[in-house]
Amino acid sequence: MQNNVNFYRKMEEQIQALKPDTSKKRLLLHCCCAPCSSHCLELLSRYFDITAYFYNPNIVDEQEFNKRFSELKRFVNEVYEESAVKVQSEAHESEKFLEMAKGKENLPEGGARCYDCYRLRMEKSAQYASLHNYDYFTTTLSISPHKNAVWINEIGETLSGLYQIPFLYSDFKKRDGYRHSIELSAKYHLYRQNFCGCEFSRRDGVQTEKTASVSEK
Repeated sequence: MQNNVNFYRKMEEQIQALKPDTSKKRLLLHCCCAPCSSHCLELLSRYFDITAYFYNPNIVDEQEFNKRFSELKRFVNEVYEESAVKVQSEAHESEKFLEMAKGKENLPEGGARCYDCYRLRMEKSAQYASLHNYDYFTTTLSISPHKNAVWINEIGETLSGLYQIPFLYSDFKKRDGYRHSIELSAKYHLYRQNFCGCEFSRRDGVQTEKTASVSEK
């Protein structure tokens, strides 16, 4: 897939193709956390009946996993009626992420381990969406400036073919989406974690903070 594709525009074209005089289509939105979901839900709930689907085995720490899911539920319950946005969580399944990450523990953030992590979470989402007869599936992952939108949409396109479920293209960071998510996080006092989720991103984040601290002295 080419790097210069405008995935936000592709999403707009898909939305514009929806028939306004019919009931809303059902969308399964894979959610990594409440802050990343906030902007995506505000944007997409105008057009879809959404299930906010929490599947993140990369969050190995169970306390962190539960905290992020609780924040997602709190945000949805505070802002949306159940008829517009539902919340669904899968089991923790951290062992599946750790198995996937074997041999890739020392790869840098943003490399092959991250690609496989996107795939792991998105494939479970596509399977669920197909099994439960959703009209589309997508993920909030592209809102992060640290995530590779080309990879995310490439994976989504592949899974769409495998599971016969349309993928809604996205690059949610565009049009100030990431900035808006920060504003919504502040408005609703959402817990904003300082690492992606996996133990490797936390490890590398801590090391970065230590390095920055030393360099400032």
